[in-house]
Amino acid sequence: MPVVTIQVTREGTTPGASSTTPEQKAALIKGASELLRDVLGKPMESTFVIIEEVDTDNWGWGGLPALEYRKKRAAAAASKIFPLTALATSNLAPLPIGRGEL
Repeated sequence: MPVVTIQVTREGTTPGASSTTPEQKAALIKGASELLRDVLGKPMESTFVIIEEVDTDNWGWGGLPALEYRKKRAAAAASKIFPLTALATSNLAPLPIGRGEL
């Protein structure tokens, strides 16, 4: 009996949405169940999928709350697009690229 837990931040993926939609959750449940069936041969009827939505103030990485970290990454990305402006206005350290962080 496999149990899959999917954790996502509680925020919508479209303007005005405040959480993952029921349709998106259904697609996650179906996809995770099919993946275990296809890769490990586990029957879908014995697979449990739990989706946990976590408030963004309870989620962090890089030593910062999620929203602050995103702002830092956005500033770092902007400094690559507009380096002279960013150098004059930002004291943020560069962020690692290509490590799978979202």
